[in-house]
Amino acid sequence: MARRLDSAKRVINGTYGELWVDGEKIAECTACQLKVAKNKQTVNLCGQFMDDSKATSGSGTGSLTLYKVDSGFIRRQQGLQDGEDVRCTVISKLRDPDSYGAERVAAYNVSFDDLTLADWQAATVGTVTAPFTFSLYELLDEIEVQ
Repeated sequence: MARRLDSAKRVINGTYGELWVDGEKIAECTACQLKVAKNKQTVNLCGQFMDDSKATSGSGTGSLTLYKVDSGFIRRQQGLQDGEDVRCTVISKLRDPDSYGAERVAAYNVSFDDLTLADWQAATVGTVTAPFTFSLYELLDEIEVQ
């Protein structure tokens, strides 16, 4: 948590986010979310009225929102209909010029949940949302208050 917030300008603006998939910058990315959910088991303790819990495992999920510019994500999963589950690495970077630095997070063993072949509407900018799962993550760079 932030130890101090000297100005509202330090709050990071997502406009400065960047994304890479297997080392390739994905310029059409407009949103990225990476989450780890804890799977927990309830533990009832004698002498304690309230339930407690024990984390037993975790699962990583995420999604990318992309402007539809080309067929890159369709090509990336070309072997899908032949049963191939292509895995990749996703790296998110967020650095606002007014922030205290940059944060980079990597998600490994990324498997996209679906493949959007077509999704369009007249008079509407084309976007694609690509949900995925991952099994490992790493904080590559962190923001520290100075």
